[in-house]
Amino acid sequence: MKIASFPRTRLLAFLLACAWFASFSPLPVMATILGDKAGEIAPAQADNAALGANAANGTNATPQADASDQSGSNDQEIATKAKKAKKRDKNQDEKTDGTQANGSATDATDTADASDAADATDSRIDPERVNAISPFPAVTLEIPDTALVRKYRAMYTSPDGLKYLQTVIKRPALYRDYIRSETARQDVPECLFYLPVIESGFSQGAVSRSGATGVWQFMRNSISGYGIRINDWMDERRDPWITTTAAIKKLKDNYNDLGDWYLALAAYNCGLGATRKAIKKAGTADYWYLAEHGFFKTETVHYVPKFLAIAEILSKSDEYGIDWGDSPMDSGLTTIPVKRPVDISVLAKETGMDANLLKAVNPALFYSITPPDTLYALRIPLGQEEIVKTVLDDRTKMLLEYYMYKIKSGDTLYALALHYGVGVDMILQYNPGLKANTLKIGKNIVIPAIKEVGTYQGKKDSNDLNFSGTYLVKQGDTLWSIALAYDIQVETLANRNNIDVNTVLKLGKVLRVPIL
Repeated sequence: MKIASFPRTRLLAFLLACAWFASFSPLPVMATILGDKAGEIAPAQADNAALGANAANGTNATPQADASDQSGSNDQEIATKAKKAKKRDKNQDEKTDGTQANGSATDATDTADASDAADATDSRIDPERVNAISPFPAVTLEIPDTALVRKYRAMYTSPDGLKYLQTVIKRPALYRDYIRSETARQDVPECLFYLPVIESGFSQGAVSRSGATGVWQFMRNSISGYGIRINDWMDERRDPWITTTAAIKKLKDNYNDLGDWYLALAAYNCGLGATRKAIKKAGTADYWYLAEHGFFKTETVHYVPKFLAIAEILSKSDEYGIDWGDSPMDSGLTTIPVKRPVDISVLAKETGMDANLLKAVNPALFYSITPPDTLYALRIPLGQEEIVKTVLDDRTKMLLEYYMYKIKSGDTLYALALHYGVGVDMILQYNPGLKANTLKIGKNIVIPAIKEVGTYQGKKDSNDLNFSGTYLVKQGDTLWSIALAYDIQVETLANRNNIDVNTVLKLGKVLRVPIL
C-alpha cells in the first residue's frame, strides 16, 4: 500500500497550523458570576472549584503559559472586589434595618480576620470608622453565653432596666466624647466607655461605702501615679475628665500586666494583687475558669458578665430604643492654669461666662473656689482664654466673695475660721500683716466667703468663772495668748486683772486666771 506523501513545505505548514489551533483550546478556569447582590460568587463548574481557588489565591492553574497566570490574576481581582462589594452591601443593609451596632461588630471581625488579628478579645477598631458606622461605642470583646451574662442581659432589657440605662447614659453628656477620644488615644477597646455604668451610674458625686469616689470610683490609696490630687480645696476623683484618663491608663496597665481584658476588668474591681493571687492559686490565667471555680469573690464573679451584658445592650441603643439625649461638644472646652483663689461665680460675672457651666466642668472643687496655693487647671469654654487671663492677671481684683468682719474682744482667728468654714492660713493670706496672737479690737479684716453664714457673734464668758488661779508671765506671752490658752475672752481676762487689753505684759507679772 502506497502512502501518499506531502511535500515537506506542506507538512511543515500543517503541523504549525495544528500547534496554533491547539493553543486556543479552552483551559479549565473558575467562572465567577455576580448575582443580584454584589459579591455573591458561584463556581461555573463544580469540577473547576479547586482550580478556581488557586486562581483566587493568585497561583498558576497549570505550569503553562502567561495566559493562565493572567487568568488567575483577574480572578483574584474579581474575588477581592466582590468581597469588598459584599461588605459594603452588607453594611448598607444593616444600616437600613437599624442594626448598625451588629454590623460594626461583624465588620470588625471580618477586618480582624483579613489582617490576621491575634485574638477577638483584643481587637482594635479605628474610632473614625466606628463613628461612621454607629454613634455608640462597639463591643469588640467576645461575649460568652454564660448564665450570668444571660441573667444581666434579661435584667437590663426589661422595661425598668432599659429606663434605668437611658437615665444613666444621659448623665455624661458633657464628657462622653472625651471618654471615646481617650479610649482611641490610649488604644484600648472602646466598649470600656460603658464601665462607669456599673461603677457609679455615671454619677460624679458617687461615694461607695468603702470611700471610692467619682464616676470611675477611685479609692484614696489607688490614685498614686495617675495624676489625681486631693486637698482641702478639691478632690480630683470627682473630675470625670481627669479620672477618665487615669482609669483607662489603669485598665491598660492591668491588661499589660495580665495579658487579658477580662482579667484586666476583674483587677479593676478587686485589685491587681488579688487577681494575681487568684491566677497563681488556680494555675491558670482564664477569667471564666477562675470565676466559675471560686477563685474570685462574688462581686468580681458578677462584675465582668454584668459589664459585658450592659455594654452589649447600650451598643445597640437604636435597637432597644435607648435615647442618649443631646451631647454638648466638650471639644469646646480648654484649661487655663490658676494659682490663686478664684471664686467661679465671681469670675463668671467678670467675664460674662455661664457660672453654672463653669461649676459643672470643674466638679473637683469643693467650694467652687480654686486652691490658694496649688496650681489648678481651670476648665473654661474654648475662646475665653484671653479674657480670663486678663482678669486673672489683674491683681487689683479680688476674685472672691468675702465677708468684712470687725474684731471684737474675745475673738480668735481659730474661732472665726471655724465659724466661716475657712482655714486660719487663708484668713492670714487675705489680711497681710495680721498676726493670730495679736488681734486688735476694732480692726476690719477680710474673710473669704466659701459658704453662706451669719455674722460671727463671738462668745461670752460665764459670770461664774472662778479666777482664783494664778499665772506667771513668761517670755513671749501676751494677754491674747493667755486668754486663748485658758479659752476665755481677752476682755474678761483684762477686766479681772484691772489692765487694758493692749497692755504690754512684764516678765514675772502674776495674773489671775480661771482654774481649769
